[in-house]
Amino acid sequence: MDVEIWSDVMCPFCYIGKRKFEHALDQFAHKAQVNVVWKSFQLNPDMKTEPGKTINQYLADIKGWSLDEAKRMNDRVTAMASEVGLTYDFDKAVVANSWDAHRLIQLAKQHNLGDAVEERLFRAYFTEGRDTSDQATLLELGTEIGIPTTDIEQMLQSNQFAEAVAHDIDEAQQVGARGVPFFVLNRQYAVSGAQQPETFLGALETAWSAWEKANPVVTQPSTDGPACTPGEAC
Repeated sequence: MDVEIWSDVMCPFCYIGKRKFEHALDQFAHKAQVNVVWKSFQLNPDMKTEPGKTINQYLADIKGWSLDEAKRMNDRVTAMASEVGLTYDFDKAVVANSWDAHRLIQLAKQHNLGDAVEERLFRAYFTEGRDTSDQATLLELGTEIGIPTTDIEQMLQSNQFAEAVAHDIDEAQQVGARGVPFFVLNRQYAVSGAQQPETFLGALETAWSAWEKANPVVTQPSTDGPACTPGEAC
């Protein structure tokens, strides 16, 4: 059963939502049958990378807040992250466009490293204060999780995976995602936002019930009778 997750690297609730979903998945009896698919979404496609500007200043500018208001909001988000074991440092976070980071995510998915690259990019952005739009940084982070260096270099030096990113963003509108994180289970059930683990667990159980009905599994017979098997004379 597929669980598709639309998110953006610069979305603090996406990292929190990822961790809460993981807590739910760990309690789910059919975890091994769940395939998590990460999808690209850009909250601000026109954002310009500004290493000298703090996230507090960025929020104050785009929302018309004072710096104190922006800091108080981020302090609340930091406390929420701490509740699920995450460490946020908004004083170090770099205002950065996420387009190339999303292209790296698409590349990572080709190597079955979608979850690993999301985790690494989130930690780089929210905890380590790395510039996730910097190509040297993306090369380092991607290589660190096991993507071949030559593949990353080829992607960064071209427009590779741009179409895949754009497709995910368009698809988000089709499935009703107006913000992130946005979770779609079995293409039938949606969970919006960083909900509590019990909410995700309930959604997983509901979606699994529907998936199981549509994909019945034939159980092995308790006893075997005479039969012909491939490769044998019968």
